[in-house]
Amino acid sequence: MAFMISQRAFIKIYLITMVERHRGYGYQMLESMKEEFSGFGYIPPQSEVYRALHELVQEGVFYRTKRLKGTDPRVDFQEIVLYHFTDDGEEKARLYKKQVKADLDRCLGMLQKAEQDNYS
Repeated sequence: MAFMISQRAFIKIYLITMVERHRGYGYQMLESMKEEFSGFGYIPPQSEVYRALHELVQEGVFYRTKRLKGTDPRVDFQEIVLYHFTDDGEEKARLYKKQVKADLDRCLGMLQKAEQDNYS
């Protein structure tokens, strides 16, 4: 068993939640996570976010679609990749988040114990 939760698992649960909430494409997800965690001194590496998205596609949780970023195809040439749940992806995501929740609870317990033992 790992000492603490892996960075990739941490990123994956956030990506799953963002897709559940229909929040953007890869780069938007990355920027959202940077903003959410900057106060904790954590900036998720771009490479890890895209690796996690790729794994979720490979695992059959997500599938990808492409579309133009803007609304005018005559001037908006930037293509973005959107992520959606596969037919059974929501169930796979729920099970994955349940597994990670158990790891998070274990890590939180260890951190709380360390704080109590060493700083009380």
